[in-house]
Amino acid sequence: MSIENITRAQAQERSKQIATKSYEVVVDLSGRYPDGSQLESPDTTFVQTTTARFSSTGEPTWIDVIGERVLSAYLDSEPIDVSSYQGSRLEFSPSKGDHELTVTSLMRYSRTGEGLHRFVDPTDGKISLYSQFESADARRMYATFEQPDLKATFQLTLIAPAHWVAISNSPTPQPEILDGDMAKWTFSPTPPISTYLTALVAGEYHVEQGTIKSIKGDIPAAVVCRPSMAQYLDADRIREAAQRGFEVYEEAFGREYAFEKYDQIFVPEFNFGAMENVGCVTFRDQYLFRSKVSVDRYDARDNTILHELAHMWFGDLVTMKWWNDIWLNESFAEWSAYFCQGEIAKKYGGRNPWVTFANARKAWAYRADQLPSTHPIANEMVDLDAVDQNFDGITYAKGASVLKQLVSLVGEDNFLSGVREYFEEHAWGNTEFDDLLSALEKASGKDLSGFTSDWLQTAGVNTIYPKLDLDDDGTITNFEVIQKAPKKHDTLRNHKIAIGLYELTEDGKLVATESMPVDVHGSSTPIAALVGRKAPDLVLLNDRDLGYVKVRLDEASMATASKHLKDMPDPMARVMVWTAMNNALRDAELPSKEFLNIVLQGLAGEDDDSAIRNELAQLSVAASSYSHPDNRANRKATLVAGLTEHLMHAQPGSDSQLAFADALVNAIGSPAGADLLQGWLKGEDVPEGLPIDSDRRWLIIKSLARIGVADETLIAKELEADNTISGAQSAAGARACLKDAAAKADAWAQLTEVEDLPNHTYTEISENFWNYGQEDITAPYADKYLEILEQMCQPDSIWARRGHVIRTTALSNLWPYTIADEAWLDRVQAFIASHKVPDEAMRALSEEISLSKRAIKAQQLDAENA
Repeated sequence: MSIENITRAQAQERSKQIATKSYEVVVDLSGRYPDGSQLESPDTTFVQTTTARFSSTGEPTWIDVIGERVLSAYLDSEPIDVSSYQGSRLEFSPSKGDHELTVTSLMRYSRTGEGLHRFVDPTDGKISLYSQFESADARRMYATFEQPDLKATFQLTLIAPAHWVAISNSPTPQPEILDGDMAKWTFSPTPPISTYLTALVAGEYHVEQGTIKSIKGDIPAAVVCRPSMAQYLDADRIREAAQRGFEVYEEAFGREYAFEKYDQIFVPEFNFGAMENVGCVTFRDQYLFRSKVSVDRYDARDNTILHELAHMWFGDLVTMKWWNDIWLNESFAEWSAYFCQGEIAKKYGGRNPWVTFANARKAWAYRADQLPSTHPIANEMVDLDAVDQNFDGITYAKGASVLKQLVSLVGEDNFLSGVREYFEEHAWGNTEFDDLLSALEKASGKDLSGFTSDWLQTAGVNTIYPKLDLDDDGTITNFEVIQKAPKKHDTLRNHKIAIGLYELTEDGKLVATESMPVDVHGSSTPIAALVGRKAPDLVLLNDRDLGYVKVRLDEASMATASKHLKDMPDPMARVMVWTAMNNALRDAELPSKEFLNIVLQGLAGEDDDSAIRNELAQLSVAASSYSHPDNRANRKATLVAGLTEHLMHAQPGSDSQLAFADALVNAIGSPAGADLLQGWLKGEDVPEGLPIDSDRRWLIIKSLARIGVADETLIAKELEADNTISGAQSAAGARACLKDAAAKADAWAQLTEVEDLPNHTYTEISENFWNYGQEDITAPYADKYLEILEQMCQPDSIWARRGHVIRTTALSNLWPYTIADEAWLDRVQAFIASHKVPDEAMRALSEEISLSKRAIKAQQLDAENA
């Protein structure tokens, strides 16, 4: 266990011993010590002083602070010994009663997006700082009792250059000008909130002021980014998305927005999509689009905006006691965002967001639930190390899928009624899942204990199959729904689904004639209502996506879907068929050759952007990882030909044209294709309406580098034209793509030896290192991957000093998937058997092993169906 870890047992014990009241925090970014002397390294360190007020039962305890060193500490004005400080916690022994603890320490800016992150924009040299504290990184900026149930008021004072922008959880005050071009901002105290929800954003930011209408009146609502991104900041559209969310949530939740403002800040090098800091939400600034993107990308951004806004009620106003309920925190926000988009679509128009949910988020859940790292939704988080590993597809997407089922079970009105009662009873407090469950049972009158045991306390996904017996006239003589479960997670659940019966019409459309609700339970569920009826052209289990379950098609339905998927007018029905096809491919039941043909044909009738992009990603996997090496060139040729055909017929300037063009750029691997891409860079033979803008140019250059056509000269020239952090990151990725041994060696050295490599640059390089067609160059790096593992088993290695995000990114992205055959897996298993691999690394390894086994099985099927 790392010295920075905190166990649930330790947190529970501390909760019994102290009750926090307030924090007064001074963050001094002037580059000086408290005595006025200069810091040795003001670009990498800063000083903080925290005064924490709390009551104690008189037991020894500690305060959390992760810094370079503690400069001084006082308990009730008396100095305390700081010699026990080991880099993460300061122990002390208070007497019984009320106390005031003041800690001053030298802290370190982050380059990994954890704590107080510092960024210097290469475009203009301007500095941007922002905090990211979930799950337990507030202690990297100030001294805290770092656990969610020890809420307190938070009052921040910032000392920084006078020309900077300063933003926190409370409205920004007028600064007091100090000597030496410095200023002091003294923010007002917040209501009682958890430490991970406190925030600081400071630096040379661009701010667009505005307001949002709440039922309590207008509140300030700035939209913020760094100056070099200001030209891409569509602030009105961003604020409008939040405004519509306010309208839905305040009515649905029956409670006005609880805080004084709602700022949305777009920041660089952010590890996640966004973070729900109280009144100060931070987003990754890739959500500010430098190039043309599809409407699906805007919808995804809106969804993220609405997700974070939902947290202002569920998470910020009412907060979990411990991270066991992180699933509920995130699943509720996830469900709420799609519910909110649906309500907005009803009022203002727009697409059905649940189609996108099924296409993207639910697919993520299914994938995560079949990994060896899967876990119950309501998982036991024994410590912070476990928490860091569980921000995954189970916590977010499966949890939201199951909440969607729960809403259906109790009824939407009853669900929202229970949620309103929950907020009323627990505002400003901390809760556990049982508190919400109790409110929902009271509102609905239903006993939900069976639902909890079936869906929240077990892992894994079931698969259901239709079993039809027909007579000579095609009449159904027997119909059963067969349910199976994986061996390791063998729970057979109760499923409320619909069975869709689809017929081909005279005009060639494949439409539902009936969608029959049924309850599926046990290993076999007879459906007597279908006996004696003529078999439809297609039977679709889980029609309308009511359940969380994998679906197989029977043989006749597969034949119909293969030919007529493009003829299904219902987008949700198409999603269900797409999902069934994708799962069959992943489970090595549908050969990649057949999958490619079915999907390329079916995309002719698809107009949902999320479905198109999702299926294009599946096509890429089918033509590479899931194709046998002997067949891969043929599969790639089929894919390129199919994408070229779709691109030729795409409407100029349409979202589908963008999607097919991007997929084609990624798929091309031949000299002829390289000539086409080089022409596009020069503006030659570009399809009408297709913009070859900055992001698309980098995509092309990476493909040319992968093929072996681009070189450092081309990359440097493009970087000179796009001298931004996005350009620099893309250039780093392009260099890693190069089909060149020296370039690979340099990329690997950066990833394994440069300790302060920025997190997004790290991701770009690592994502682009391994490429099919470069096996002769990259094969030696399989040994080097094992060297990384060896180092991670040592507590004093360079990897111990890097954050969780960088470590897991390295283990996942640097896995040698292009050469991961049975022999490689045997080597990895031998390594695991002979080493004590940390849990964090073991989880990543187990996932990569599982994914490679899937690929090998699919490749074997492809070899049999050449």
